[in-house]
Amino acid sequence: MITAGVVAFLLVATGALLWIAYRKLDGNIRTDSATDQLLARLEAERPSRSAGAAGAENILLIGSDDRSGANAGYGGEPGTQRSDTTILLHLAADRKHATAVSVPRDVMVTVPSCQKPDGSRSKPGTMQFNWAFELGGPACSIRAVEQLSGIRIDHYVILDFNGFKTMVNAVGGVEVCVPQPIHDKDAKLDLPAGRQVLHGEQALGYVRARESLGDGSDTQRMGRQQQFLASLIRKVQSQGVLLNPAKLWPVLNAATSSVKADGGLSSLGALYDLTQDLRGIPSPDVVFLTAPRRPYRYDSDRDEFVQPQTGQLFDALRADRPIAVQPPAPAPTPGARGAVGAGPGSDGATAGATASPSASASPTFEGRTADVDACAQH
Repeated sequence: MITAGVVAFLLVATGALLWIAYRKLDGNIRTDSATDQLLARLEAERPSRSAGAAGAENILLIGSDDRSGANAGYGGEPGTQRSDTTILLHLAADRKHATAVSVPRDVMVTVPSCQKPDGSRSKPGTMQFNWAFELGGPACSIRAVEQLSGIRIDHYVILDFNGFKTMVNAVGGVEVCVPQPIHDKDAKLDLPAGRQVLHGEQALGYVRARESLGDGSDTQRMGRQQQFLASLIRKVQSQGVLLNPAKLWPVLNAATSSVKADGGLSSLGALYDLTQDLRGIPSPDVVFLTAPRRPYRYDSDRDEFVQPQTGQLFDALRADRPIAVQPPAPAPTPGARGAVGAGPGSDGATAGATASPSASASPTFEGRTADVDACAQH
């Protein structure tokens, strides 16, 4: 009887602790109800899902450069924010492959009329993509992506500077490969060349740095961000983080405390399901690429999408087809802004995709898969 009583007590105590832990993690997540309400009112203007993509999910990952609160130390005007990084993550209906497409922050797009923070509405117009987030928050960024791609965004996640650092530290740092020494005071980086593990502030500086690395283009910065995410995925999968409670707890606590999401994704159960979906996809089938772009014909400091390749990319995702990628071409000379094989206004093969034999065929894009070690490429 004593043994049974002790066992019963332990079971009850364990159950209570698990419930408390669940409630804490679930309560960490911030729900962006305002954006959900805005999108609900504009449902008639949003794209519908194609019949061939039933069961697939499209998640917009937004890295905000918000300078308010704990992020004020990074300079800029308090309260201002733009989407420093935006990635469209497509999870296939069968969960056998995933595609992460970086949307260039400087690409010129048509942004629809959006509701501003003061309640007024903006006029539709052509502008840099990252201005949409400053203009009307995540709802405006989502509608801009849906309008340019025709892809229905099912969920979105917003991560700011400090949230990113917290996530990196929670997994014990992320390994990167630095081709040459980096000395950048603004990015707080002082790194030797070679393979190394970056934590918190260094990791943030590495994925944010632009002028001091490579040719100074946003294209190369997006490439580093993609390599960093690929390395993060490899670490989580190889070290059994998701199967080890001692390692999993700090990761879950950091993740749930660092993100702001839509109502459909802002619960521990929903995030757990998403994590399980990603864990089940082999790393060679997780693809990273940047939407094909070239210097904007009216301003070489801005970008424009390349057609028909960009349209073919979004068509493939709408139809839930896998995306074929090949290693990126050699880095361009400084000042070229990352374009490959074409200048402003050119209609030929350009940065991000090889030439396509027809408007309906899907080209092979410049990109990488999550299993590729960046150090092995140098």
